[in-house]
Amino acid sequence: MTSEPTTSETAARLAVGDEVVVDITAVAHGGHCIARHLGQVLFVRHCLPGERVQVRITDAPQHGRFVRADTTQVVVASPHRVKAPCAYAGRCGGCDWQHADIAYQREMKADVVREQLTRLGAESPERWNNLTVQPLAGDDQGLRWRTRMRFAVDGAGRAGLRAHRSHDLVAIDQCVIAAPGITDLAITQGAWEGSTEVLGISPAASTPIALADPRPGMAKVREIAADRTWAIDATSFWQVHPGAADAFISTIRHMLQPQPGEHILDLYAGVGLFAVPLAIDVGNAGRVDAVESDPVALRNAKRACHDVPHVRLHEARVDTWLQRSGIKQCDAIVLDPPRTGAGRKIMTSLLGLKPRAVVYVACDPAALARDIAEAKKLGWRLADLQAFDAFPMTHHVECIALLTPDR
Repeated sequence: MTSEPTTSETAARLAVGDEVVVDITAVAHGGHCIARHLGQVLFVRHCLPGERVQVRITDAPQHGRFVRADTTQVVVASPHRVKAPCAYAGRCGGCDWQHADIAYQREMKADVVREQLTRLGAESPERWNNLTVQPLAGDDQGLRWRTRMRFAVDGAGRAGLRAHRSHDLVAIDQCVIAAPGITDLAITQGAWEGSTEVLGISPAASTPIALADPRPGMAKVREIAADRTWAIDATSFWQVHPGAADAFISTIRHMLQPQPGEHILDLYAGVGLFAVPLAIDVGNAGRVDAVESDPVALRNAKRACHDVPHVRLHEARVDTWLQRSGIKQCDAIVLDPPRTGAGRKIMTSLLGLKPRAVVYVACDPAALARDIAEAKKLGWRLADLQAFDAFPMTHHVECIALLTPDR
């Protein structure tokens, strides 16, 4: 009887450039799907669960636990496979799922969120069987939505987009997920000699603009959210999907139910997108402390808060501020950390303030699940979670979670 090959033995057989035929079993976090060949895990792009595909190995790490691969031929196709709307799909690294119909893209994203909550967040899989990823207003079946795009520029001054996991530039005519305002800028038809990148922005309330090698202070744009106009530095963070800002504000308000007179913390506050409407909700008798380490974003927040004096702005790292603020208790907290998540130290500090509720905005379900697990260790529970398709055609998904004391 022949034993199954060990992972290291299989890794020796699967080297970069090898081609094999595999059956795709499930979707994985990061825009890949999972297959196995002689006991070894493959993370495969440009395929769908249930398909049989021929793949070429593109990366074989020395640890041998898995390899990465690209689909070269579809042997048995999924019923959810469609013709990609973009001629550059498979070469440009910006989109992961153009070969799947938009409804199935959202199903796969829901599967990923559910798997991360179960594997990393200690949630029971049955609890999230009915989780859906909700579409946002402002795209056209997943196309023409991205209002901010960074284009790389090559040595000849041509603007394009990067290939997946590569610095290689893919020269394109136009991007099908770009908002019409960015398409009209014709950035990829321009000559950008001497530049390394171009930022294209299609704001809601001002003229689209292209900035070569963008820096703070070069330009301001105007956006609209929460029935207000926001004048912000062009380089400051703003949600790229036109429907995201209002949807997120509405969801946070619904989950948090802010009451007049309450004290709320807005951590990783950015330009004050959440702090301002929450301050309006708590009224003049209430207070919002908004913490942000980026001075440019904080200047934008100061401008946005000019008529809401009970927002207190703090230029600081969140972990440092939580240690030094002197605040012993608050009513509620909103946090929107970077992709890496908040982490154990920050979760411990903020939950130690004994809020009645915490709303966590997350662009990475794995980081969110890890922080949920930390909260559970401290006696908290995941009370609600909503997921949004804020990045159609890509693997990215935005989640908003409500954490409450488990009592």
